[in-house]
Amino acid sequence: MDVNNVIETITSKGSEYLTLYGLKLVSAIAVWIIGGFIIGGLNKGFAKMLDKRNTDDSLKPFLKSLVGSLLKVVLVITVLSTLGIEMTSFIAILGAAGLAVGMALSGTLQNFAGGVMILIFKPFRVGDVIEAQGYTGSVKEIQIFNTILKTPDNKTIIIPNGGLSNSSMVNYSTEPKRRVDFTFGIGYGDSIEQAKTLLLEILKADERIINDPAEPFVEVSALADSSVNFAVRAWVNAADYWGVYFATNAKVYNEFNKAGINIPYPQMDVHVHKTEA
Repeated sequence: MDVNNVIETITSKGSEYLTLYGLKLVSAIAVWIIGGFIIGGLNKGFAKMLDKRNTDDSLKPFLKSLVGSLLKVVLVITVLSTLGIEMTSFIAILGAAGLAVGMALSGTLQNFAGGVMILIFKPFRVGDVIEAQGYTGSVKEIQIFNTILKTPDNKTIIIPNGGLSNSSMVNYSTEPKRRVDFTFGIGYGDSIEQAKTLLLEILKADERIINDPAEPFVEVSALADSSVNFAVRAWVNAADYWGVYFATNAKVYNEFNKAGINIPYPQMDVHVHKTEA
């Protein structure tokens, strides 16, 4: 075999491969550089969007890192595909591994997703008093997996965010005003008008009770087994709720006693019939 022919063949093939793979390499480098600039711009835009929506500060670094990592994975796959590397099998293996991990950590991932939703949509904030999952307390801390409540008797309650984000919840701190509801009973035979007038006087005498959105309300609500019951409603600022509630109960008891109005309690009359033998 002629040496010159061998050299010529090698040179020809090398030039062919260099042209083919050199173009792919240059294209891959170009995709990497351009993709890097695009990812940087998208990350900046995403950060501005988070700031504009007042996203919780504890959530911002995680979301930025998550979005940045996902974009970089997409860029790497695109660059490898540009080089001619078959990525179908790799993507399938990656998807199967992700599915297996997701199934194994389903509960944890649910709590994580719930925490993200709570921090984004803010159904409650730190310091709010809420009722959820059978507990009532002040929100002490919102973590990515759990929410920590502090109860009025100083117990610490840890609630997983998964159930908290998917179930009903009462937030007592959302509105600045709350309505205080009472039920007071008087004995049969006592004057309904006297009791009603006295209840209204008690409510109007308390400066913490406000007339917006409605004035104090007192009406007969039920003729119960042992009492005539009044529905009593009054609006207060949220901070005054419990103070008004306890003070009004004590005031009604004292004023009813002074006025001679009976406060009944459940009772039963037993009649004994004696039969002759």
